[in-house]
Amino acid sequence: MAIRLFRKDSFSTILKHYFSERNETLSLQPLSEIITSLKKEDLDVFTAYLKDNELITENLIYYIFNVFKDRPFNLSLTEADILSENAFYPEFKKRILNKVLPPIENEQTIWYLVDNVLVTPKKDLQFFQNSPEDKVDELFQLLKIDRFIDHPHVKKELLFSINILAWRVIGNALDVEVMKMVPEYRNFDNPFLALQNEFDILNAKYKDNPGFHLSSTDEIYKQTKIYLDQCQEFVNIAFKNSSKYGISSKTNQALLKIRQQLQRMSDIIKLFVIDEDKDYLINSKQLFFNILRYKSHKNNLRDLVSDSTRLMSHLITNHTAETGTHYITSTFKAYMKMFWKASGGGVIVGALCVLKMLYSYIPASDFAHAFLFSMNYAMGFVMIYLMHFTLATKQPAMTAATMAKVLSEGDNRKTYMEFAHVVSQLFRSQFIAFVGNVLLSFPVSLMIIYGLEILFKQNFAFEKSARLIHDLNPFDSKAILHACIAGVFLFISGVISGNISNNSVFYQIPRRIAKNPLINYFFGQNVAKRLSVYYSKNWAGIISNFWFGVFLGATAPIGLFLGLDLDIRHITFAAGNFALGLYGKDFVVSSYTFWVSFVTVFVIGFFNFAVSFGLSMLLAFRSRKVELSEAREIFKEIFRYFIKNPFRFFFPLRSMLDEKSKKMIQEISTKSADH
Repeated sequence: MAIRLFRKDSFSTILKHYFSERNETLSLQPLSEIITSLKKEDLDVFTAYLKDNELITENLIYYIFNVFKDRPFNLSLTEADILSENAFYPEFKKRILNKVLPPIENEQTIWYLVDNVLVTPKKDLQFFQNSPEDKVDELFQLLKIDRFIDHPHVKKELLFSINILAWRVIGNALDVEVMKMVPEYRNFDNPFLALQNEFDILNAKYKDNPGFHLSSTDEIYKQTKIYLDQCQEFVNIAFKNSSKYGISSKTNQALLKIRQQLQRMSDIIKLFVIDEDKDYLINSKQLFFNILRYKSHKNNLRDLVSDSTRLMSHLITNHTAETGTHYITSTFKAYMKMFWKASGGGVIVGALCVLKMLYSYIPASDFAHAFLFSMNYAMGFVMIYLMHFTLATKQPAMTAATMAKVLSEGDNRKTYMEFAHVVSQLFRSQFIAFVGNVLLSFPVSLMIIYGLEILFKQNFAFEKSARLIHDLNPFDSKAILHACIAGVFLFISGVISGNISNNSVFYQIPRRIAKNPLINYFFGQNVAKRLSVYYSKNWAGIISNFWFGVFLGATAPIGLFLGLDLDIRHITFAAGNFALGLYGKDFVVSSYTFWVSFVTVFVIGFFNFAVSFGLSMLLAFRSRKVELSEAREIFKEIFRYFIKNPFRFFFPLRSMLDEKSKKMIQEISTKSADH
């Protein structure tokens, strides 16, 4: 753990205090105080002082060499800022622990020295990097460390580090799960083994001549670079094949670790290259900066989360992008088909509204109500999915991924206007789906509750009507917050769908079903094949819709249990509940109440859409590395297109861009199908 300093003396005072005479101490306190005070001054002032005070400079050099003498620094190259665990959560937990309670390190290592000298390694690194290069060079020369890269001990540590990394990377690359990702290499020589052979030659060179160095024209250096590139290509192909074969978080973590280790080996091997005398100083500085950079990022949580989740988010959105193409209407026929599919969803939701209200009358515990509400929603959503109907707000999570995928296909998008036209098709698909859902859920709920009153001579909506109407008033209730919660669950259900699809591909579940000996023996090969196809097409959708229903049904009871005002509001259910509330009050409500409730239904829809679409866009943009600056320009073009062609965002009017947009969507579907 870094020493916390309370002295605020200038560096001249500190140098005089510690180095007016030869200092034999191995304490790190003087060095820590010097660096802390140094950051308050310009580096040229410090170097000028050293040149004017030769005795202090000599004593400082003696102290520095004494402190650093024979300290190993291989840990700083092989461990710092490289994944150490084989899974994300253990690595995440380890880094948090290291931040809160730094581990106990060997006091004889450079690792320990850096930790205890530099209070803020990242700021210290920035100080040296931002200082004029000639002044940094002068400082290295004054302290006589401008050629320490040529020291036999330094070379020994560099070689030891590169060998450790090579042994580890070979073990990771030959792992069964990793090799499964790159079947292209089954019949080729493994580049990792060839790379190790080159390092063996380097080891032999050092053994014969500890003072050796490489030049950029040496055959061994060229071969090493070639094999490092081939190893990196191995990793790139493995990541690319994840779209075909899926990938587990463990394999993703292993590939990330291999990539980091290869990059670290590339950094180290460059330090051996000396073409001119000035390269001794350049490489000495580079090693110094490298160690500081690695150490300053060793417990970085942001980079860990970013690197570990990017590929998984890409695979998740890859599935939802392909699904999203089904929600894009480019013709009047497709537009009306979307309306009828949404109408079918509205019919089912209308029935679900009444069922949930009836379940609420059952005297039961909060857990029982949570279970009943969850199963009501879950079974209804699964029915909507299996009957090929549409729930409007399920679209944003899918279409957002489609948008990001189109954005990432740079070669297929000639102008932003073409993409803006695709967005207009997406928007009108959302619009007509909203219309279909709301237009049917309202009357269906009325008809069912009216039918129940005819059968049982009782208005079941009477007791709940006040609450149902109250929940549609955004000024008296948390309708908007609850609509946002529903939007979050819509987003999560899309993530679940993509994750299940990825796992299905990675574990080859459809093929396992088709080849399952028991299914083939008892039911036959045709049944096994059909079951396999059915699973491949529907299982991810079934599970994501089931969990979406569970989320919606359990939120209110869980909020009640926790003492929090949690609930969900969904536009289609809001329309059905509006109908039940009006019926329960015999349609006797003030015009203010009616119009506020009516408008709130669509406000709820807006926030359902905005939250689920926004979160999905963030995930999809991040997974496909779409730059926000590029996205900003595209959205400006979308706005301009809307101003010029507002009706195309609501109705399927023909356009000269229809064929181009159709081609863009077909390319997405084809690529997804290939996977």
